[in-house]
Amino acid sequence: MTRLTRRSFGLLAGAGAAHLALPHYARAEGKPRVVVIGGGPGGATAARYIAKDAGEDVDVTLIVSDPSYITCFFSNLYMGGFRTLESITHNYDTLAANYGITIVNGWAGTIDRDGKTVVMADGSKVPYDRLIVSPGIDFIWDSVPGFTEEASEIMPHAYKGGPQTTLLKAKLDAIEKGQQIVIVPPPNPYRCPPAPYERASMFAHLLKAKGYTDNKIIILDPKPKYSKQALFQEGWEKYYPGMVEWYGPDVHGGIKSVDPATGDIVTDLDTFHGDLVNLIPAQKAGMIAAKAGLTDDSGFCPIDPATMRSVMDDAIYVLGDATIAGDMPKSAFAANSQAKVAAMTIRGELTGSRVFPAKYSNSCWSLIETNDGVKVGAQYAPTAEKIASTTSFISQTHEDPAVRQATYEESLGWYKGITTDIFGS
Repeated sequence: MTRLTRRSFGLLAGAGAAHLALPHYARAEGKPRVVVIGGGPGGATAARYIAKDAGEDVDVTLIVSDPSYITCFFSNLYMGGFRTLESITHNYDTLAANYGITIVNGWAGTIDRDGKTVVMADGSKVPYDRLIVSPGIDFIWDSVPGFTEEASEIMPHAYKGGPQTTLLKAKLDAIEKGQQIVIVPPPNPYRCPPAPYERASMFAHLLKAKGYTDNKIIILDPKPKYSKQALFQEGWEKYYPGMVEWYGPDVHGGIKSVDPATGDIVTDLDTFHGDLVNLIPAQKAGMIAAKAGLTDDSGFCPIDPATMRSVMDDAIYVLGDATIAGDMPKSAFAANSQAKVAAMTIRGELTGSRVFPAKYSNSCWSLIETNDGVKVGAQYAPTAEKIASTTSFISQTHEDPAVRQATYEESLGWYKGITTDIFGS
C-alpha cells in the first residue's frame, strides 16, 4: 500500500484502466528530483536537509517501509525499563507537513540504474535525478549453524527496530528466577559495536531489580575483544557480580550449532542452554543495495570518502550501516553525520550552492546501570583511501559517579536532539 503526502505527483494510467493502473511518480515541473530510500538516521536526515536548504529548487521524495520508525538506538534502554516503546517511536508527519517532502510508504523492490527509477514492490515507479540509498542492514542468517530467519522468532536478534524489539522485551520480561540468558553477538563489522554489551547490562539491571541475582547472562562472542570492554567488565563486576559471564572464541572455541527448539548452543567448550537466547547474526548491507549492484564482495557498499557517493554509480549516494565507511563505526550518529555531507554535495550539484569540505563525527553512549553512562567517539576526515579518524575519546574506568551521571544525561539530550534532526520534531 502506497501513501503519498504533501507534494503533487503525476498518476499515469493506461488507456481504459485509469482506476486500476499503478502510479508513476513524475518529477515536479522543472525541478531536479532527489529520491531517498530508507527513513532512518541516514535517509530521513538527508531528505530533511536537502528539502530544508534547497527549498523549492529540489523535489524530495522519501521512501519508507513503515509509517512509524522505532529507533534501534536506545532500544536497549527500553529492554532495561528506562524508556517506553512510545518514547523511541517516531513518524514522518513533520517532514511532510513542514518540509514539503513526499512520503511514499512501501517497499522499494529494485533500482533501475539505467532508467534512474526506483521500482516499488507494487510495481509503481519513482524516477530520480539523484538517489540516496540508506537501507540499513540485513542478516546473513546461516552465519551461525542451525540458525534461520524463522528461528529469529524463537531466538530474537532485535537488531532492527520493530516487532523484534517488542518480541525480545516480552521474552525478557517472562524470564523466571534462576533461568539463564545467552547472548550471541555478531562478528565484525556490524551495527552499533557496543550494543550487545549494553544489552547484557540492561538485562542484568532488569533481573536484579526483580531480585533474580542468581540468574546468569552468558555472552558467547565470536570476537576476541569488543567495544568499551574494560568499561563494561568493570560495571558488571561492580553492579552485577556473578551474573554476567563473557566467553571469547579462545575460551568457547567457536559455536558449532544452535537448536532453536531446545535453546541449546553447542560450542567446543560445552553446550550452553538459554531459556532466552538473543542471537544476532552476521550482517550485510540492506538487500536492495545488493540487488542494485552497489555492494562489493564484503557485502557492504564502497563509497567516495569525501561525498558518500557510491563508487558503482555517480547518481547514487549510500549512507549509514550499509556502507564501507573506513574508520567510522556503523551507528545512528555516523549515519546522521554522513547524511549531511551527502545532502550538501547533492544540493551543490543540483543548485550550484557552495560545497564545503566534508567533516564527519560520531559518539556512542551506553548505559551500564542507573545514572552510569559511558561513551566513545571520534572526529573524522576523508582521505584518498577512506574516512579516517582524526581525534577520538572514550570514558575511563574508575570515573567519578558524577561524571558517569553527566554522561548519561548527555545521552538523553543527544537522543532528543538527533531524533529532532532526523524527523524534524
